[in-house]
This record gives sequence, C-alpha cells and structure tokens, in this order.
Amino acid sequence: MRAVEGLRERKLAESRARVVDAAFGLFAERGFDAVTVAEVCAAADIAPRTFFRYFPTKDDLLAEPARVMSARMRAALQDVPVDQPDAAALRTAVLALGEAVVADADRTARLLRVVRSSDAARPHPFLRLADRERELAELLATRSGRTPADWRTRLLVARATAAFRVWLDDLVDGAVDDPLQHLAEVLDAP
Repeated sequence: MRAVEGLRERKLAESRARVVDAAFGLFAERGFDAVTVAEVCAAADIAPRTFFRYFPTKDDLLAEPARVMSARMRAALQDVPVDQPDAAALRTAVLALGEAVVADADRTARLLRVVRSSDAARPHPFLRLADRERELAELLATRSGRTPADWRTRLLVARATAAFRVWLDDLVDGAVDDPLQHLAEVLDAP
C-alpha cells in the first residue's frame, strides 16, 4: 500500500511540476499578467479543474519555487542526525538544499527570474520569509527536544536563510564559478 501511495504522490508532484514549467515558460515569454489560467492549462495539457486542485489561484504559481525549497529544506533538516549541534545541522541542511538547487539550476534560475520580474508578485503565505524561518526554527528546536525555539535558534535560522538568499541571487545572476563552494563561503562568512 505504501508503494502505491508513494507512486501516487510522485505522479502528482510530477504533474504539478509540469504545470509550473508550462506556466513559467509562458510567463517568461509574455509576462505574468498576460497569461491566463486557460493558456496554462492548454500548455500543460490539463483541465482547469486539475489546475485549481493544485493551485487555488494563478498567483499561487509564483509561490511554487519558495514552497518547493521550503519543503526540501525541512526534509533535509529532518535527515540530519539529531546529535549534531543546531548550527552544524542547519549548515548541513542548507548545503543539501544548495545541491538540489544546483542540480536543477537552469530551471530554478528561470523560475526565480520570472518571480523577480513579475509585477503581480503579491504577498503570499509561502513568500513570507519570517513564517518559513519560524517553522524551521521550531523544527530545529524540536530535533533536540527544546520547544519553543528561543531567540538564538530563530536568529541562527534567519542568518542561514539570509545567507541562502544572497547565494541564490548570486547563482541566478551567474556571478559564481563554483556554486556549492560559494554557498559554503557565504554560510561561513562572519
């Protein structure tokens, strides 16, 4: 049964990614506001009903890169052994996220360029960085049996998140030769 659930989840994730790729391809060509949901559905070869099962609104497509990275970061943090100190665990998880981003760098860069250039980039729950940081701080604190996360843990997460954002901007702008080495340098900066 678990294999069936895993297969179903993987197929849904693949279908969702196909919709995002189709949408962001159209957004890159014509701009966010010039593309309709019907055009996204046609490009992704899905029905509007399917689209709205994945995304409540067209604006939710803009949040998808942040949602995916947030989910990957949580998963990477959960994979770190609990005996690692918070700072080391967070660094390991951010580097793992960086590896995933670099493995799919062209797609990630295209998605983030569209988000950057969109006049329609409206506040969205997954784009609210403070909430994502708070979730990661709670996850980090829970790993070692401390809840709620104190200000030190929240500050540690905020610093790592800011470092990742700086690195991601450099990556998208093509300003680095060795992306993972650059990420390590940014994370280790005083």
